[in-house]
Amino acid sequence: MIKTNGRFKRYNLDVEITEPENAAKELLSGDLPVRCGAGWAFSHQSKTRIKGCKRPQSSRYQIVSNDKPESRVLSGMRPTGRLHLGHYHGVLKNWVQLQHEYDCLFFVADWHALTSHYEDTAEIEESVWQMVIDWLAAGVNPSSTTLFIQSRVPEHAELHLLLSMITPLSWVERVPTFKDQVSRNKDRDLATYGFLGYPILQSSDILIYRAGLVPVGADQVPHVEMTREIARRFNHIFGRDAGFEDAAEQAVKKLGRKHAGLYRELRKQYMEQGSEEALAEAQSLVSDSGNLSLGDRDRLLGYAEGSGRIILPESQALLTENPVMPGLDGQKMSKSYNNTISLREEPDSVTQKIKTMTTDPARVKRTDPGEPTKCPVFDLHKIYSDEATCEWVTEGCRSAGIGCIDCKAPLAESILAEQQPMRERALQFEQNPDLVRSIIAEGCEKARAQARATLEEVRSVMGLDYRSL
Repeated sequence: MIKTNGRFKRYNLDVEITEPENAAKELLSGDLPVRCGAGWAFSHQSKTRIKGCKRPQSSRYQIVSNDKPESRVLSGMRPTGRLHLGHYHGVLKNWVQLQHEYDCLFFVADWHALTSHYEDTAEIEESVWQMVIDWLAAGVNPSSTTLFIQSRVPEHAELHLLLSMITPLSWVERVPTFKDQVSRNKDRDLATYGFLGYPILQSSDILIYRAGLVPVGADQVPHVEMTREIARRFNHIFGRDAGFEDAAEQAVKKLGRKHAGLYRELRKQYMEQGSEEALAEAQSLVSDSGNLSLGDRDRLLGYAEGSGRIILPESQALLTENPVMPGLDGQKMSKSYNNTISLREEPDSVTQKIKTMTTDPARVKRTDPGEPTKCPVFDLHKIYSDEATCEWVTEGCRSAGIGCIDCKAPLAESILAEQQPMRERALQFEQNPDLVRSIIAEGCEKARAQARATLEEVRSVMGLDYRSL
């Protein structure tokens, strides 16, 4: 049924399917993800149908390595409408860089928006599409990333429900941002389960895709740590199925005699001496092996540290610089402060905003010397201007050699130069909203395929696989 040129290998094998109706059973016997021209399909010992298999005749499929969490990045943003320069420098520039280095999934967190703004949903839909356009305008490439909307992947909600069954209440209550948000948003009623439980929803967002890396600022690290704790607790409860040790020993033999002996020795060093280096080496040995099914790989990763099979991987925080973007008034750029410059703002509006920015209050007259460190304009110069320009501004301001209008002119030019390619890229999407919707539709389809695979395994280990009968 399947023609191949050479040995059947775990990764990067092109196969020609001559009987597509039977392809899923044959190709996925080793729990491998499959990619085809029509889209993605995955299975973990499940009955998941490969998309495209119903189409007759011959098709080209490629088995791909897509089971390494350390190569997958997940991040999302709440839909708040059009984004500003603070979003670009704090998040989007990092996304654009990451998409060239990792398998990236970026999503619109519309359910998260409801946790704090459930009373006002009128603008959510428009905000979703405007934010996606901003992503694309900033350089996020849908050919290199998976872009999707959270609520279009209902598997997030089911995993959220299942994880909430095992997450201690005290874990949720101790999240630092919970009390902080409640105190800062006294005008809203946040005494809801949705708001209390949103960290578990965040964990579900990450774990449903087995994402190993989550780009966050320092303030969001506790959320990633909680995700790790939830994954660890889940694996502890459900990762040791009947006959786990026997299955793990059988999997060890599949490593080959040499690597099997090394694995056992490294495991012994960790179990007896607590050697973290030995554990890391053992896990690396397993991850690099091409002779294991996904189930056996996860089993050996857990067995190496004396625990059960790793069903949900422990994600790591990918700390970003996440610089604080100063606004037009010197405070953090935020819509709440009405001090923003939008990514796609018209040039005349940008120029006018820069011209009217507050400067050092000591410079009442053109001839008065000023202090750049007390001026919001200089804060923006430090982001947009080169060293020579910053020195020119510093010397000219302190000596009254230049006026505030002179100082602002090169800043406005730099901001407009940064925005110009974004406005150009955005134009094609603004004029063709169907293109934006098709990008999201494809991304949602890809995301759901991956989410279904994870959820199938979660249901199975929790004893809920009878649902598929």
